[in-house]
Amino acid sequence: MFRKLFHRNRRGASEQDVRTANVIGAVSPPTQDTRAAINELSQVVRDDPEAVEIYLALGSLYRSQGEIERAIQIRNSLIVRSGLDPKLKARAFFELGRDFRRGGFLDRAEQAFNEARSIIGDNEEIHFEVARLQAERGHYRDAADSFGRLGQPLLRAHYLVRAAHDEYASGQESHGAKLLKYALRAFPGSVEAWLERIVQAYRNGSAAKMASAIVEAQALVEPGIRFVLFEGLLQEVARAERADDSGDQQHEWAEACSVADLVKVLRPKLEALEPDMLNHYYFGQMLLKNRDIDEAKDWFERALLLQPDFWLARLELFELSRSEQKLTPFFREQLTFFMDRAREVSRFYCGKCGLKRDTLFFVCPRCKSWHSIKFRTNFSQ
Repeated sequence: MFRKLFHRNRRGASEQDVRTANVIGAVSPPTQDTRAAINELSQVVRDDPEAVEIYLALGSLYRSQGEIERAIQIRNSLIVRSGLDPKLKARAFFELGRDFRRGGFLDRAEQAFNEARSIIGDNEEIHFEVARLQAERGHYRDAADSFGRLGQPLLRAHYLVRAAHDEYASGQESHGAKLLKYALRAFPGSVEAWLERIVQAYRNGSAAKMASAIVEAQALVEPGIRFVLFEGLLQEVARAERADDSGDQQHEWAEACSVADLVKVLRPKLEALEPDMLNHYYFGQMLLKNRDIDEAKDWFERALLLQPDFWLARLELFELSRSEQKLTPFFREQLTFFMDRAREVSRFYCGKCGLKRDTLFFVCPRCKSWHSIKFRTNFSQ
């Protein structure tokens, strides 16, 4: 995504150069090969103690293995070398900052990045790492500004939403609403910004505003992740129901819309939209919460008309018709077992690396891809 932080001088390819290139040629060695790469590079640096770039590569491999202390030792041993080229020293500080950030030493990471910046000035990679650091420290407004300067509108919008969420939580609703506007101005397709707007309208009892936000978002959010809007809303409804069941009359969902109001305002909006399998499925789920069983069946059937192998819609229809079937106690027990297990299957996956989860994510926990979440509409995904 970014250009290399420092350009390396080219030289003739000696036997040792080829040997080193074979070890560090891949950007991310497979986990099972990393230890072998570390052993190989360790031998190289023993043969050539002046091989600074190889030291840097070795430190990065240690970091990838979680051996942060060893990585830090390598960077520090380079930084204190007399006569070290300023660019290499800056690289050592830069990697030291990444080591500290990986180890959770955020203040030290900031100091190291500032040292690198003081040597070579600011550049995209340093600026990117500082932006990530700001985000990890919870300085979401600063992180959003930094990612904006880097030309990363998706990330700018994401951290503006995080900042807006904090404002709403502290009772500063006008500030939160303003930050959401900034987020959508930066990246109109920000599914997290639209979801936050929908959730806040729901909490405030503004069913009409919530429904309008859902319709507007349908035209701007990338089709493959629109389901996040309904999933997030239903999760919020479930939180409100649990709060009501607790008997606490002062909980944060006390003014939230009723499920009946949600159904009433959403039905005509969804009817007017282009047919969408997941929209139909999620509205069916909402109808179930409102105990509109017959209509819920109708919406699940609509989902199946669009994709006959959509397993969750079939599961819901089967569950709803189970009471109408005459089953032996044994068969009923076995069926209940399998139905319960089927509901435990992870519904979401990362479209980049295939990671399966049953909770929403905006950035993949494994491969760090943004907005790569997909709904598993069949078991092969």
